[in-house]
Amino acid sequence: MRVHLGSDHAGLDLKQALVRRLTELGHEPVDHGPLELDPLDDYPPFVLRAAEAVAKEPGSLGVVIGGSGNGEAIAANKVAGVRCALAHSEQTAALGREHNDANVVSVGARMHDEATAVRLVEVFLETAYSGEPRHTRRIDMLSDYERTGELPALPTA
Repeated sequence: MRVHLGSDHAGLDLKQALVRRLTELGHEPVDHGPLELDPLDDYPPFVLRAAEAVAKEPGSLGVVIGGSGNGEAIAANKVAGVRCALAHSEQTAALGREHNDANVVSVGARMHDEATAVRLVEVFLETAYSGEPRHTRRIDMLSDYERTGELPALPTA
């Protein structure tokens, strides 16, 4: 599977470790940068490129990495067609895929040791979307809103 990665300076070392690990697992990592340490870099140029690549390539997944992962998740979710989950445990990594059909995961490099962060990404990539109708209904509401800007109807009693 092709996996698009983007980070900032805080996520650079983890991103490089993930590129190695994903290659070992038989995935095709695509590194959207940064490629070298610049303590003053900004995450949007790299994260948005990784997220756009995922949106343009059905079947691919993405990983975005920063200090906390919060800004990177926000940035990735600005890209139409991206559903980015912030993973802080194996359970949230799995549920992002299983319940939300997330196609990008965000991880905070300063929040976890390298082995734990790598495992979060592995769990995300290993987990499939459940396809349950209630989850699909919710995802469809979000996709419709993203496309049209119209709020979903309120439930009726």
